[in-house]
Amino acid sequence: MPGYQKRTLRDYLLLTAKGFSMGAADVVPGVSGGTMAFILGIYEELIDAIRSFDLRSLRLILAAKMRAFMDHTHWRFLLALGCGILLAVFSLSKVLAWLLQNQPVLIWSFFLGLVLASVVTVSRRVESWGRMTWLSFLAGLVGIYLLVGLVPGATPDAPWFLFISGAVAICAMILPGISGSFILVLMGKYQYILEAVNDRNLLVLFIVAAGACVGLAAFSRLLGWLLAKYHDYMVAFLTGLMLGSLRKVWPFKETLESIMESGGKVIPLVQKNILPAQWTGEVTAAVCLGVLGFVVVLVLDRMARR
Repeated sequence: MPGYQKRTLRDYLLLTAKGFSMGAADVVPGVSGGTMAFILGIYEELIDAIRSFDLRSLRLILAAKMRAFMDHTHWRFLLALGCGILLAVFSLSKVLAWLLQNQPVLIWSFFLGLVLASVVTVSRRVESWGRMTWLSFLAGLVGIYLLVGLVPGATPDAPWFLFISGAVAICAMILPGISGSFILVLMGKYQYILEAVNDRNLLVLFIVAAGACVGLAAFSRLLGWLLAKYHDYMVAFLTGLMLGSLRKVWPFKETLESIMESGGKVIPLVQKNILPAQWTGEVTAAVCLGVLGFVVVLVLDRMARR
């Protein structure tokens, strides 16, 4: 039996807690659950677990060989992680939505500390920093920095584009530093899909979900292959993604353009990073929360290495 299944109940409870952290990150627009998976040391296993649901697993299901299917797939890992993610989404969405609406500087400061520390801890996984690893790092840094500064454009509502939107968004969700919801905003489909959820438009949701399944299945295999064959280059690239994403996570912003959801909620589209005009109590609290986020990641990394 594969080693990943030789876990105790305590191990699975810890996985559920890590899934909870990933779900909490996914609830926040602009923060990726993939970043949290990297911080918690389960990123590569997550990619392998997704890849385990392949054509062989489908054949085993169709042949009703459930025992062989369970031995072949990493279903225990994904189940524990998924339970934590769902628990976070349903329990924290309203709390985090309130904080983002009423205390955005404080919540973004905490995530800024998380991402900064994750850049430090993840970069340690590169065994040797050479010319190519630095180029990979810079490619990720510059690419995501430019990406998060793009202004969304008008795009078609055709089924083929909805399918592509789902595929691209789900790929972004498992990449550190990129938010899937933000990618949907860039592709001009965030509000459209949100309205489809509210209106129970099952056809639109099915097309997007189908695209997400195909994108996840294909991209997880590509990403897993790259991590296995070019580990240092890929980790350096992903580290660059996280560092470049700080453009989005920076807590002090001025909103230049925004859109309004059907429910009346205002979603910022174009924002400019600014420095606080003066040192206030809010700035002090923001710095303290940033430091707290930084320390939390360092403690988690030390515990994971132990």
